[in-house]
Amino acid sequence: MSVFILLNCKTFDEGTGENAVKLAEACREVAQSAGVEIAIAPQIPDIYRTAKSVDIPVFSQHVDGAGPGSHTGAIYAKAIKEAGAAGSLINHSERRLTLADIESAAAALKKNKMSSVICVNNVSTAAAAAAFNPTYVAIEPPELIGSGISVSKANPDIITDSVDAAARINPHVKVLCGAGISQGEDLKVAVELGAKGVLLASGIVKADDPKGALYNLVSLI
Repeated sequence: MSVFILLNCKTFDEGTGENAVKLAEACREVAQSAGVEIAIAPQIPDIYRTAKSVDIPVFSQHVDGAGPGSHTGAIYAKAIKEAGAAGSLINHSERRLTLADIESAAAALKKNKMSSVICVNNVSTAAAAAAFNPTYVAIEPPELIGSGISVSKANPDIITDSVDAAARINPHVKVLCGAGISQGEDLKVAVELGAKGVLLASGIVKADDPKGALYNLVSLI
């Protein structure tokens, strides 16, 4: 079964600096053992050290649509690619963007042959995001993020409806789901509902045993 798992380190201390590398190493071991694809999204200053340490995909937590030139403070897609990033999150619930900025960020990643994960919070925005031809659309109801309550159980319809809505706009876009995902049953149900994988964070990053938590996550697929 082809499943994609993206672990977002956010700004948790447990995923900062050398801890990001340790998490990435755990992701690599579980990915190799379970035969799934696991990527990690550390903080931007940790992209280079993480990408140099592991051979799994490393994503940025954010990217801007700015090109080369006078854009002080912007996150330039080419720069994160040179640092070792394979792609980036766009429009995470904690880093919301305008529709125009989402479009330009997705275009910047595509120009640099990088993967894009556009995060959305409802079915209509899932359809809108699919029109930008990202690699993935990730549906995450904001009220469930960090709650410990899995979206695949609390609101399964939002997954199936988002899969259908995205497919009507762009059949090539794959849908991930996030918010409260941490257990093997969460991932199993998400895949059964049509998701191609999950976006997760605190349930793994802040676990007492992140590697064990990852093994639990993939145990039923």
